[in-house]
Amino acid sequence: QLGVPVSINIENGIAAMALAHLSGTTDEEIRQGMKSFSGVDRRFDFKLKTDQIVFLSDYAHHPAEIAQSVKSVRELYQDRKITAIFQPHLYTRTRDFYKEFADSLSLLDEVILTEIYPARELPIPGVTSQLIYDHLRSGIEKCICKKKDILKLLSEKEIEVLIVLGAGDLDNYVPEITRLLEQRSKQ
Repeated sequence: QLGVPVSINIENGIAAMALAHLSGTTDEEIRQGMKSFSGVDRRFDFKLKTDQIVFLSDYAHHPAEIAQSVKSVRELYQDRKITAIFQPHLYTRTRDFYKEFADSLSLLDEVILTEIYPARELPIPGVTSQLIYDHLRSGIEKCICKKKDILKLLSEKEIEVLIVLGAGDLDNYVPEITRLLEQRSKQ
């Protein structure tokens, strides 16, 4: 038994069990370790899970990581509307992969894009979240929102499954988003 869902955790779990076994760990210790493992902060990290609302945070910031994360969420919540808030990380990465980001994010039902997290970079003229937005598949619900307006936007939306994606500072908003969604789920 694995304490965290989805196939990528199963693959990682098998590798961890093999290494533990080779290091002399007993079968029972391996079973208990795998069963009790609750995941890593910001990696498919459940913040709220009720019958009405599911909210998680994931550090995924590359198109392949995002696609895997979204496929995993979709696997768990096939019949629910899945919304993501994505903060692109780095101007150069956005410039180089905006089409791939759009492809990965287009696996969702709704995408909320925020401004790019620059980290160590200066802005590049013409490189904004709009590049990704313009390449999302037609028919998907989408918008661009400033980080400071995320809570207001979410307070006006029906949320079934929400995931915050990205390696930037959007994670600073996760506690407030969690409180907002907890209050909503109690109503």
